[in-house]
This record gives sequence, C-alpha cells and structure tokens, in this order.
Amino acid sequence: MKLTSDAITDGQPILADCAFCVPDPEQHVRLGANRNPDLTWSELSADTRSLVLIGHDSDVPSRGDDVNQEGRQVPADLPRVDFTHWVLVDLPPERGRITAGEFCSQVTPRGKPGPEGPDGIRQGINSYTDWFAGDAGMAGDYYGYDGPCPPWNDTIIHHYHFTLYALATPRCPVDGRFGRDQVLAAIRDQVLAQASLTGTYRLNPDAR
Repeated sequence: MKLTSDAITDGQPILADCAFCVPDPEQHVRLGANRNPDLTWSELSADTRSLVLIGHDSDVPSRGDDVNQEGRQVPADLPRVDFTHWVLVDLPPERGRITAGEFCSQVTPRGKPGPEGPDGIRQGINSYTDWFAGDAGMAGDYYGYDGPCPPWNDTIIHHYHFTLYALATPRCPVDGRFGRDQVLAAIRDQVLAQASLTGTYRLNPDAR
C-alpha cells in the first residue's frame, strides 16, 4: 500500500498553501489558504472495501501558558500531545486520490458543515472544534480538514502525520458526530494495511 502527495514529501516542510496560518512580519501570523493537500493511494489489497484518513500534529504543547505570548517561548522540553487536523471515513478505494483543495480551500469561521461529504465520504470533527470553543467569533464544529497553525513562539518544528487505513468493511462503524479517537477505536480490528506521510511546518523561523 502506497500513499503519495505533491504537497507533502516525507520528512520535509508541507506547502504553505495547506496551512491554516502563515507567518506575517507585522503580527506574527495571518490566515492562510488552508487548502487540503492532495493524496494519491495505490497497491491496495484486493480485500479493501473502504479507506479512512486521519491527519494529526504530534507536537502540540500540553500546556498553553506560553502559547502565542509576547516575550515568551514554548520550551522544547514541554510534553507534547496530539491535535487532529483531518478525519475522513468511507473513502471509496477506487477513487484513487483526493485532489488539492477538494475538501477545504479557505479558513471558515465557526467551521465547515458535516459529516456528509462527496461520494458518500463522511467527515469527522478536528481539534479546532475544541481550540475555538471559547471564542465567540470562531466557535463551532470544524469538520474535515483544517491545516497547520503551530504556536508562533514554539521552539520546535511540528510534525504532521497523514495516515491512510485500508479496511475490510465498506462503512466505518461510527455514526453522528465523531472524531479521531472514536474512529481509531472503531477500526481497531478492521485494518488490513496502512500507509503514512509525515510533513513538517513551523511559524517561528527559529524553531528547530
């Protein structure tokens, strides 16, 4: 099973077009194009009936005390947690690819609708749902893809993992409003194979 992308070369920076935020010299960051990356899959098992896609950042600060605070930095030794950026289920194997910007092509305040998507695909909520929960102008359910926006004062480069799971069932056994944790629990015994790409992104030019 293979997973490839024009926007993501394994271990290299993700294209800025895919980011929720990009650097800005005057105010640290500004909103980006937020276009989902293209992905192409091949060499699936003949038993594959559907696919699940999950994208997540594994380097999110476990505490927000220093995040985006003037005169402070997020320390490199701070424990890190996961932040979900993309959840898709019921992807038809014969589709072969997701095109750039097909599921997201801008930042949408209060989130995009879901879970229904094209071709019978369903979209799960991502972690911006929790991140913006207390923001009156941005709060809502963020379905599908929303791209990288690490803290502009983080001292480490963030890693974004896009993993495609081949399933032996035509429908992922989740219903209603669902997220990454529910999907991973539901497919635990259904996975035939998986493939991943990992890209990097930073807003702090000094992050290492």
